[in-house]
Amino acid sequence: MATANEHTLPQLPYAYNALEPVISAQIMEIHHTKHHQAYVTNLNAAEKAYASAVSNKDIKQQIATQSAIKFNGGGHINHSLFWKNLAPVSEGGGQLQDGPLKQQIEKDFGSFDKFKSLFSTAASTIQGSGWAWLGLNNLGRLEVLQLKDQDPLTTHAPILGLDVWEHAFYLDYKNAKPKYVEEAWKVYNWKEAEKRFNEAKQKASL
Repeated sequence: MATANEHTLPQLPYAYNALEPVISAQIMEIHHTKHHQAYVTNLNAAEKAYASAVSNKDIKQQIATQSAIKFNGGGHINHSLFWKNLAPVSEGGGQLQDGPLKQQIEKDFGSFDKFKSLFSTAASTIQGSGWAWLGLNNLGRLEVLQLKDQDPLTTHAPILGLDVWEHAFYLDYKNAKPKYVEEAWKVYNWKEAEKRFNEAKQKASL
């Protein structure tokens, strides 16, 4: 059982098979219970090692554990956001309604189709493992970004992200990453994206 200070694996807001046929139940269960759980487990271990190094004033060990905290902490942050930015088609997945987010997308990218093309290209062309993000910068402008490995998006407020590590799609799509990227548009949770956008805009105005 986790202690009060330990990170825990968040529950999914839908069943493992809820995103089929876009993402299979097999991938969702492995991705959630194996990959995300590993990031949580390793993050807790790394933080304990770091705390011990601080207590012992072991600077070398403090430095040595920081990469594990960054990698596993980023994996925990990214996946916790990712699960919520997906939704079954039956619950509105893939549907961006008229509103502030859509207006901002059209303003910053020219049209939704231009944004979709830019985001899909960013996701499909990441070399190796990483994430594609739609983020809001500190000037209130939306941008598409590529991040390597499990680096978290810290320079922008994360609005929408896609995991393009092979474990996120390979069982379903094999080496056809662009097909996975295209199909993912059917299950994006735009209600959650709109909520993040509105919260980020409000925070920026304070």
